[in-house]
Amino acid sequence: MSLEREYFDAMYAANSDPWSFDRRWYDHRKYALTVAALPRERYSHGLEIGCSIGRLTGMLASRCDGLLAVDISAAAIVVASRRVLPASVTLEQRSIPRQWPRGVFDLIVMSEVGYYWDTTELDQTIALASSALSDGGHVVAVHWREQVEDYPLNAKVVHETLRARSDLCVLASYSDPHFLLDVLGKGARSQLQGPD
Repeated sequence: MSLEREYFDAMYAANSDPWSFDRRWYDHRKYALTVAALPRERYSHGLEIGCSIGRLTGMLASRCDGLLAVDISAAAIVVASRRVLPASVTLEQRSIPRQWPRGVFDLIVMSEVGYYWDTTELDQTIALASSALSDGGHVVAVHWREQVEDYPLNAKVVHETLRARSDLCVLASYSDPHFLLDVLGKGARSQLQGPD
C-alpha cells in the first residue's frame, strides 16, 4: 500500500526538514548530479513530483521557463513557499498519481518519491508521466538505494520499472553505493545532443 498524506504530515509536524535536505552533503551532491544530468540547457515546462521543502526546486527552476512543483504534504508546500524561488515556480499540494496535473511537460523529475508508492500507483504514475511528456522530453529519476522498512518499494524496483517502459528510452544512468539516477527520453528528439 502506498504511503498516504498522514505519514508525511506527521514527519513535517515533527521537523520542518525531516530528511535534512538543507544540511546533508549526500543531498547537496545528489542535487548537483541530478541537475548536471539534464540533457538540455533549457526546458519550457517542468514538473517536479515530491518537491518537499523546495531545495531541488530552486535548482531545477534555473533550467526551466516554468516549473510546477508538487508534494503530497501541505506542510512541505508551506516550507517550500518560504524559500526564495523564482516567479516561474508554482507550488501545489497534490497526491500523485490521483491528482495528476493537466498539461504537457518536457521535463518530469521524480527525486526520492517512487518508493513511497505501491507497484500499482508506481505503474500509474509512470504511465501518466509518459503520456504527459512531450516528444523530445525527459524523465529524470533519482532514488536512495537503502531499503526502508516503512516504504512499499525500493530504488531498484522503481528504476527497473521505469527502464522497462517501451515508450521511454534510457539515455543516461548513474549508480553509486548511495543512489541510482536515470535519465529517460521520449521520442527521437530526446537523444543526447553533442556540441553545435
